Amino acid sequence: MEPEQVTDTAPRPAGRTVFTQGWRDVTFLHWAVDPALVAPLLPAGTRPDVLDGATYVGLIPFRMRRIGVLGAPGLPWAGSFAETNVRLYSTDDAGRRGVVFRSLDADRLLPVLAARWVAGLPYCWARMRVRRDGDLVTYTSRRRWPGPRGAGGRVVVRVGNRLADPGSLAGFLTGRWGLHQTAAGRLAYWPNEHPAWPLHAAELVACEQDLVPAAGLPRVDGAPDSVLFSPGVDVRFGPRLR
Repeated sequence: MEPEQVTDTAPRPAGRTVFTQGWRDVTFLHWAVDPALVAPLLPAGTRPDVLDGATYVGLIPFRMRRIGVLGAPGLPWAGSFAETNVRLYSTDDAGRRGVVFRSLDADRLLPVLAARWVAGLPYCWARMRVRRDGDLVTYTSRRRWPGPRGAGGRVVVRVGNRLADPGSLAGFLTGRWGLHQTAAGRLAYWPNEHPAWPLHAAELVACEQDLVPAAGLPRVDGAPDSVLFSPGVDVRFGPRLR
């Protein structure tokens, strides 16, 4: 099937609530790459999602807020932490668009262990910080476990005005309503729902990072092809679909 239409809200219900969480102070950095370079890194049964002949490598630092389970209130300390993910963009034979996480660094050990061993996601424990000073947002990260130990870096962005019309590329990169992964040897899709992203223009002030190559991805050189910021959304995940 052809990939489903890009939408700013979920194209289908996620089902009963399995997890809730808030994503706050989110920066989206993206580099265009040749789809053939990343196709071998995607789960069997998926292929790179492409816009105008290119797919994208994403580096997304943010603050996770109050993870909750099965509709219970979110955890204020254990469920709130800084996180940075490195991701690719995928579509499957049912036409569902999603993301594939190559790495997710977080600064709370308990959620890292739970996500690795229960959900099978490639979480890593890191020393991280998110600091906002006016329109400047600074993210710092240094990986603790597992390796490569010390991977991380520093990203600084200056937040601009809210975008009335973010455009087709912004919609393609942020309108993602599930994640693809291999679970028990089979392709799985984990759907989510949230309101439309409030997106802002952003200027990249500094970017010194080695998380992208540490995730086994092609080295991205030069300025990102897209820099966006959002104050965030509240998210609900449904059951994982096989």
